[in-house]
Amino acid sequence: MNLLLILQQQGVNMGGTAADSLATGGGTSTDISIFDLLMEGGWYIMIPLALLSIAAIYIFIERTLAVNKALKEEKNFMAKIKDYINDGKIDSAKNLCATSNTPMARMLEKGISRIGKPLQDIRVAIENVGKLEIYLLEKNLSTLASIAGAAPMIGFLGTVIGMVQVFVNMEVAGSVQVDDISSGTKQAMVTTIVGLIVGIIAYMAYNYLVSKVSKVIHKMEASSIEFVDILEEPGK
Repeated sequence: MNLLLILQQQGVNMGGTAADSLATGGGTSTDISIFDLLMEGGWYIMIPLALLSIAAIYIFIERTLAVNKALKEEKNFMAKIKDYINDGKIDSAKNLCATSNTPMARMLEKGISRIGKPLQDIRVAIENVGKLEIYLLEKNLSTLASIAGAAPMIGFLGTVIGMVQVFVNMEVAGSVQVDDISSGTKQAMVTTIVGLIVGIIAYMAYNYLVSKVSKVIHKMEASSIEFVDILEEPGK
């Protein structure tokens, strides 16, 4: 019983000492800002990754606005085009397309300007404008795809450089100490994380924009088919 009481008393004393130590700041902790942590990756790796991230964000915002604008269409647009053509109001149909200022409208405007020529010529004119519009919609998407692939590779390059630095420090010190490996290891981990984050964001942005551009292309194809059907109606 006496031994049990002694052990309990020692446990209480140890618990009180630990609590006092924490209350008075006796424990050690390290506070580091996000910027300082990122700089552990080395400016020669982090600056290219920062530039790639800025470029990816700019391309995503700019292309999103452009594609969303392309997806907008005036209400009953094709119905109005059909009525104008049936009534012989070619100029009114052209003005409607010019006012809409969308890829579909510009494509149909070219077809309307060819009315009176063989139907095959009209189809070719529409297809040529459609290809040009698709090229403009896909502007910089290849750059975004390149960023998605290059960012992780740059991060891995930082990882390799960091690990080389670890071995160099160990060779110079002649022994293995925490200080000898901590700097290079942090660089390796930070660059890998940042590179993967930038790459993942760019990859998701690229796929999102590709899906949006596909919607525009489908609308353009549907509009061109409907326009040709209007011209092929009896009496045209």
